[in-house]
Amino acid sequence: MIQLDFYGTLVAASLVLLLGRGLVTRVGFLRNYNIPEPVAGGLLVALALLVMRTFDFEVRFDTSLQTPLMLAFFATIGLSADFASLKKGGRVVGVFLLAVAGLLVVQNAMGIGLAKMLGLDPLMGLLTGSITLSGGHGTGAAWGTVFSEKYGLASASELAIASATFGLVLGGLIGGPVARLLIKRVQVPGCHPQEAPPLPKGFEQPNKERSITPFSFIETLALIAVSLLAGNLLNGWLQGTALELPTFVCVLFVGVVLRNGLSALGLYQVFEREVSVLGNVSLSLFLAIALMSLKLWDLAALALPIFIILAAQTLVMALYSIFVTFRVMGGNYDAAVLAAGHCGFGLGATPTAIANMQAVTQRYGPSQIAFLVVPMVGAFFIDIINVIVIKLYLALPFLAAG
Repeated sequence: MIQLDFYGTLVAASLVLLLGRGLVTRVGFLRNYNIPEPVAGGLLVALALLVMRTFDFEVRFDTSLQTPLMLAFFATIGLSADFASLKKGGRVVGVFLLAVAGLLVVQNAMGIGLAKMLGLDPLMGLLTGSITLSGGHGTGAAWGTVFSEKYGLASASELAIASATFGLVLGGLIGGPVARLLIKRVQVPGCHPQEAPPLPKGFEQPNKERSITPFSFIETLALIAVSLLAGNLLNGWLQGTALELPTFVCVLFVGVVLRNGLSALGLYQVFEREVSVLGNVSLSLFLAIALMSLKLWDLAALALPIFIILAAQTLVMALYSIFVTFRVMGGNYDAAVLAAGHCGFGLGATPTAIANMQAVTQRYGPSQIAFLVVPMVGAFFIDIINVIVIKLYLALPFLAAG
């Protein structure tokens, strides 16, 4: 067994990103179906490690950098959100939130229904629904403990982690193909000479050359550091209260307050282009570490009935994004990008959603409204609504009795 330390893991993550860039550039299938570069490189490495494990050879990574990178990404999302933009996209955010809430209900109904058909505990179906798919690893681990201790469901935590891992992989794989299918039906901005495409900004153009000075870099880094510190303190204060929220939501919230508070007081204007650079670096490294350290053998260990449920959930996610998300969001190019993002956090996590949308917009053009709506809904509102939906399902007589 090889144990990579902090520095070795950072080198490996950087190489994974370079590998992903090379694969997407050279392999037409990956490029045509808009597979994000961290997903392409990270999944290939995870598969290689799975093969190596069959020969009793294992590589382990130091994942201590993973959480800070994720939190830094959400801090930059908050620092990029100004109230004027949010007000402008208020109606769109509301409509998208309704679409997202509808998926939560569908995922749990699908999971519970298939679990009962396959002779499993309905709680296992709920665990393979919105808890782990829309909720991700953090929500899955938390509810897995509750299901084990309060409801006596054996191996609930292990099932939750395996289901969330399955969702993370598939969320990064189906978003691009779904967007490609939908974009064939719509008018892409700027395809006619008389129509000038809107200028992309922020997370939509991670490869755009930016002018950054050492001092401005330190200023932006300080804002991110303050968001991380204050967000963690806020999370600690809210622990055990009715307002308890995941750490990343608190960090994002502090970022929003910093951005708009400093602007309102006339003290400082956030350098959006620089924030997006640091955000995209954090996002790419986070996804690379998360995917290359996936224990795919946990998925191989899933019992066939659970695998059937998760495969069905993936199909439902794709169909829902095509026939519901795309249509209710307007059936246009922005809606297609939103559908790709919904696949990302509907099965995996918000960083996966952003990576999906970046892969689409880098090829077809910018979608400012998608990059405004998805981070706010996927990083903030979805966790609150998911808790409400889960508790409503747990109140059902046949689940409560279990």
